[in-house]
Amino acid sequence: MKTVKVKLLYPHAKMPRYGTEFSAGADLCACLEAPVTLQPEETRLISIGIAMEIPVGYVGLVYARSGLASKRGLAPANKVGVVDCDYRGEFFVPLHNHSPIPQTIEPGDRIAQMIITPYLTANFVEAQELSDTVRGEGGFGSTGDK
Repeated sequence: MKTVKVKLLYPHAKMPRYGTEFSAGADLCACLEAPVTLQPEETRLISIGIAMEIPVGYVGLVYARSGLASKRGLAPANKVGVVDCDYRGEFFVPLHNHSPIPQTIEPGDRIAQMIITPYLTANFVEAQELSDTVRGEGGFGSTGDK
């Protein structure tokens, strides 16, 4: 288990927390002083009220919470947020209301989840030729429907 330093920026900010012993994603809670209502198709930056020191070689990936997305139509507008290990600023989630009805976020609501995971960087080099594969240049849908 990696140690990640978290700075609470406001008195009502909450630490990220895992829902169960085996949860991969830690819940991120809305740091609001009052409820916020998102109209259908509206996106708003919702403060999480924390800053983190993600270890070098790791990244924080911010995903939707499955229940919030499937039951209420609320999910990060950017689908997956990427928090680099050198970022020290306040965390926000650009929350989008995909539902046809207004949705209210209450202070402290769990609005997203974050997975801390290692990553690799690549050394990109220009090449005139690439190796052949069975798939070749087959793009979207090229491997079939089933």
